[in-house]
Amino acid sequence: MKDDLAKLLDFIDSAGLSRRSFLTRSAAFGATAVVGTALATGRASAQEPKKGGILKMGLGGGEATDTLDPGLADSQVPFALNRNWGDTIVRVTPDGQIEPRLAEAFSSNPEGTEWTFTIRQGVKFHDGSDMTVDDVVATFKRHSDENAKSGALGIMKGISDISADGQNVVMKMETGNADLPYLLSDYHLVIQPKGGVDNPAAGIGTGAYKVVSAEAGVRYVLEKNADDWDTSRGHYDGVEILVINDSTARNSALQAGQVHMINRVDPKVAQLLSKTPGVVVTNISGPGHYVFIMHCDTAPFDNNDLRLALKYSINRQEMVDKILNGYGGVGNDIPINGSYPLFDETMEQRPFDLAKAAEHYKASGHDGSPIELLVADGAFPGAVDAATLWQASCEQAGIPLVVKKVPDDGYWSDVWNVKPFCASYWGGRPVQDQMYSTAYLSTAEWNDTRFKDPEFDALILQARAETDTAKRQELYSKIGHILHDNGGVIVPMFNDYIDGHSDTVAGWLEDPTTEMMGGWAAQKTWFA
Repeated sequence: MKDDLAKLLDFIDSAGLSRRSFLTRSAAFGATAVVGTALATGRASAQEPKKGGILKMGLGGGEATDTLDPGLADSQVPFALNRNWGDTIVRVTPDGQIEPRLAEAFSSNPEGTEWTFTIRQGVKFHDGSDMTVDDVVATFKRHSDENAKSGALGIMKGISDISADGQNVVMKMETGNADLPYLLSDYHLVIQPKGGVDNPAAGIGTGAYKVVSAEAGVRYVLEKNADDWDTSRGHYDGVEILVINDSTARNSALQAGQVHMINRVDPKVAQLLSKTPGVVVTNISGPGHYVFIMHCDTAPFDNNDLRLALKYSINRQEMVDKILNGYGGVGNDIPINGSYPLFDETMEQRPFDLAKAAEHYKASGHDGSPIELLVADGAFPGAVDAATLWQASCEQAGIPLVVKKVPDDGYWSDVWNVKPFCASYWGGRPVQDQMYSTAYLSTAEWNDTRFKDPEFDALILQARAETDTAKRQELYSKIGHILHDNGGVIVPMFNDYIDGHSDTVAGWLEDPTTEMMGGWAAQKTWFA
């Protein structure tokens, strides 16, 4: 055991802490990581970063109801804002390493039931106050409070106690959890003064840029944080985020030089856009996936035969070919794919089977009334076309699916996680526990399918604490099968992240975690 721990520590010192190695080794004994802020976040650019200029980003995924409260971030624009004005205590790098950020070191006991995070000193908030251990504790406690409605509530549920001990934050777990550092990289868990309890939407953090003005759904202006504790980032004098939800308008803005970066390039035009002089289009696969979600506690979706009828009626390969134009892969009604460690590659792929769809629809006893699917262009690129394809397949199986297109504005506040049947997307998470705990644990604030199964919940908690890798993989296989067979999520496809940027932007790195270099594009790039 001691030899193994010594080897792991040598490995950490020499090459950083990788996700797969961490999961397979740290579960068996107390893991310790002490890594400097200069840890590589991808392959370093051969160019030296240049300072100056105002970066303009044209982003889809913003609306008038958005807030700067990081706990409520539920779409791309709030996510991008969080990344730029705030910091978490750790982050996951593009190659799956844990990089300490506002924590400079962390360790656990052998069982993974108690974790200690040593908080970095000398860091200032944008308002000039010093960041303290108490601020970190207060932040985590706020996100553990159900009244905060935080998207991180599901992953905080397993923490029984959070306290300050000198320069350390100590977390005690209900059960062992080898994944905790990955969970605490969640983008909702931005450290705020006094935890953000008094004013969670103040937009005051420790990030590379400070919020100057915020017009929700329209425009955000940020300026360089002159007191930034991390001098390796934030090369621009400022950042302007323009909310451009229309895909064609985003493309045009990039082509015309009105913005330097755009997200969510439609797969159908990616090749064409890449031929524009001065424009670079990048794509990378990862855990991101597009979904149709059904509330399992609401008729008619409380009937599993009806849910199975809809699952068998969807032609996944057709959607990958026609909607993603090949920029992605087929899904299998669970939010996990091969980008995750401990993924069960033996799980049988659900086929497109109209006969089975019709059989389950008949068994459901549904009265034949319209089954209304709400969808917007902003739900995911090609969402309306995908829903229309599905509607045609359902018609062949005798399933009365009706597609209702609704506006982008208000979709994430009034439709997603509110209405019983709609389109959505998930960016994925670094580890399975975080994905399941955020979106499928019965107590999670973002359990957007209202799937509640005591056995499922118990297996998630058991998998967290399991120290044997083979047994842990077996548990995740059981979790996946339960969701696949009984859950309310339909995962037709895993999407590539397709972004576009001007060739005047240097330092772009591939990051499979999510779009815009994992959200770090404004911090890590510069004008050539």
